[in-house]
Amino acid sequence: MAVSTSFYGPKLEPLFIKYCSSSSSSLSYVTTHLSFFGRNRKSLVQCQRGSIIRCEASSSDNANSVSALQQLKTSAADRYTKEKSSIVVIGLSVHTTPVEMREKLAIPEAEWPRAIGELCNLNHIEEAAVLSTCNRMEIYVVALSQHRGVKEVTEWMSNTSGIPASELSKYLFLLYNKDATHHIFEVSAGLDSLVMGEGQILAQVKQVVKAGQGVNGFGRNISGLFKHAITVGKRVRTETNIAAGAVSVSSAAVELALMKLPDQASHGNARMLVIGAGKMGKLVIKHLVAKGCKKMVVVNRTEERVAAIREEMSDVEIIYRPLSEMFECVGEADVVFTSTASENPLILKEHVNELPLASEEVGQKRLFVDISVPRNVGSCVNDIESVKVYNVDDLKEVVAANKEDRLRKAMEAQVIIDEESTQFEAWRDSLETVPTIKKLRAYAERLRVAELEKCLGKMGDDINKKTQKAVDDLSKGIVNKMLHGPMQHLRCDGSDSRTLSETLENMHALNRMFSLETEISVLEQKIRAKVEQKP
Repeated sequence: MAVSTSFYGPKLEPLFIKYCSSSSSSLSYVTTHLSFFGRNRKSLVQCQRGSIIRCEASSSDNANSVSALQQLKTSAADRYTKEKSSIVVIGLSVHTTPVEMREKLAIPEAEWPRAIGELCNLNHIEEAAVLSTCNRMEIYVVALSQHRGVKEVTEWMSNTSGIPASELSKYLFLLYNKDATHHIFEVSAGLDSLVMGEGQILAQVKQVVKAGQGVNGFGRNISGLFKHAITVGKRVRTETNIAAGAVSVSSAAVELALMKLPDQASHGNARMLVIGAGKMGKLVIKHLVAKGCKKMVVVNRTEERVAAIREEMSDVEIIYRPLSEMFECVGEADVVFTSTASENPLILKEHVNELPLASEEVGQKRLFVDISVPRNVGSCVNDIESVKVYNVDDLKEVVAANKEDRLRKAMEAQVIIDEESTQFEAWRDSLETVPTIKKLRAYAERLRVAELEKCLGKMGDDINKKTQKAVDDLSKGIVNKMLHGPMQHLRCDGSDSRTLSETLENMHALNRMFSLETEISVLEQKIRAKVEQKP
């Protein structure tokens, strides 16, 4: 992903003057790339204390041309007037990014509200949400300016993870508006998952909404997007049955482990160990039981969760061992599943080197299946000949099963996603009329108040409060009745594309008739307010 490094600013000339006057050197140069002039040009602005000298790199007649700086100012102002805030997703996923990179960027669920707050403190970010799972790390924002918002979020990700932006940009993907909407709908439907149709991602999308409730910055556009994504995920699973035969990450982990066991070994003979009894650990246990496993050891920090799982699966022998006995348990196991929330590896090469070999039933080769991000098992453990370590990136083998059937269902799901994307975009487009409604009301209110003051002035000082109120109410009633028709034609529910088109045409007509576009744009107001709040 390329991130623009062009210099920018809605009020460039005052900014340059301030820059020049505050500079410690008597002479400095600022170069801007002005690609929006219709041809590639450079404007070199030479700054001296208290003055600006413009040097145009153009063959056109200087006497008949407007300065590049003035054109830039005009273009920036025009862009703010016409630009619509954008929904942007910036992220990385299991498809293109190694686990080493994903784990550095992973944000625990408890930290999502904090991340939303920090993102919305950026100058050009109005709303935000974080979707961070073992397979993906995606940031969704409403950007007041596309390019500036992307630059700010990318820098934030770099600062948060400690990864240089130049390195980070090799793995990031970037989607705007309709493409961003289509992407989160695919994610929620399970089409973008490593295991197509898996249901865990839908629960994680729901958790984004739950975590965002009451958080300043999880606003109308982003919350609406994720709530609609939940609806899409449910509809796709109901109408296509795409989840049938598909597996979650935990299920795929179990299938992978059984696939890798020697032919002569069965899961009934292999000694199973699960480290971590959280959501993922519990799912691993359930899938092991579904495959016929009747006995396993579970290592966890406390016994309460293990006891609850044992009660739920009373026909299975589940043995609890504390975390302090973890290495002893690993030495007694043939297959080890790890799924804890530890931010540092729990099992390293030096730990495993000291352990006895696995049982002869599995060829004396111990399997580690690590489904945690960050990883619980260090990659160095794979250097040991008697050990094989698998992580979430290795689950692709399991995904290959029933590929044709899932692809057919995915095509059916895409039809649903296209329909829902159109509906969501129509809803969002209908919100575009809100600024015009506000501007028109403000314009009418200014006229009303001005004329009311003139009227009351002509009526003299001896007018009583009752009469004043009657005149005031009369003026309000007239204005409200006059505005009723235009306001009705500015509102629509977004379900009818023809009605929406007419509504937008009405909006543009009212903007022209009442010169509403000449007022400071809503986007620029928001950006100014955010900048002014900075200490």
